[in-house]
Amino acid sequence: MRPALLRSEKVEPSVTTLADSCLGYLAENPDELLAFMQFAGLDPDALRRSVGAPAFQRGLIDYFASNEPILLALCANTGTSPEEFMRVWYRLNPAG
Repeated sequence: MRPALLRSEKVEPSVTTLADSCLGYLAENPDELLAFMQFAGLDPDALRRSVGAPAFQRGLIDYFASNEPILLALCANTGTSPEEFMRVWYRLNPAG
């Protein structure tokens, strides 16, 4: 049996989990999905082919990190704090 985690020991979401949450948010918000696709230069086929690729995951996280309204909406919907989200972003972008 694993010991219960204390509140201060909360496990940080993984890159994959966070990227999946970002993609899920976009899928539920077609206008935001279209804005992301236009920003990233993706058509529907390219989007489908990119899902799961590490570069695509980083791109999703970057996009949300640079767009505070959708970052805050995602965090509210998933129970992830903006600080947790940004810690993952900083791990991916150590130079800032």
